[in-house]
Amino acid sequence: MPLNMTKIAFRSESPATLRAWLESHAEQGEARLTTRYLPKRHAEMIGGSLYWIHQKKIVGRSPIIGFMENGEGRQWIRLEPKLIAVQTIPRRAHQGWRYLEEKDAPPDLGEGAEGAEEMPAEMLGELSKLGLV
Repeated sequence: MPLNMTKIAFRSESPATLRAWLESHAEQGEARLTTRYLPKRHAEMIGGSLYWIHQKKIVGRSPIIGFMENGEGRQWIRLEPKLIAVQTIPRRAHQGWRYLEEKDAPPDLGEGAEGAEEMPAEMLGELSKLGLV
């Protein structure tokens, strides 16, 4: 199983703006984020996902294509330009990125959950407990 990572959705006002930013890179075939250091376990992360944190909760994920030097002494995290809705779970804010094992990753919400990431976390949590999402 590939390794995943978490990262703050910096400068995103909402999951909708994050989705719009990712989808704006669809023509290029990938969205790129800059990070200072190449993760030591980067080879394990190809095929995994970057799980986005917004307002102290994980709101979605973007599949990781790979990593690449950007020519300025930093690295690019190469992502598929899409946001896949996941079951919202609380996650503290942190600097940079953190590894996320598959067993700790929230499950996807599926195709019919397009606007679910915009629900309040408490409501989504209660619906999840009831098995409705």
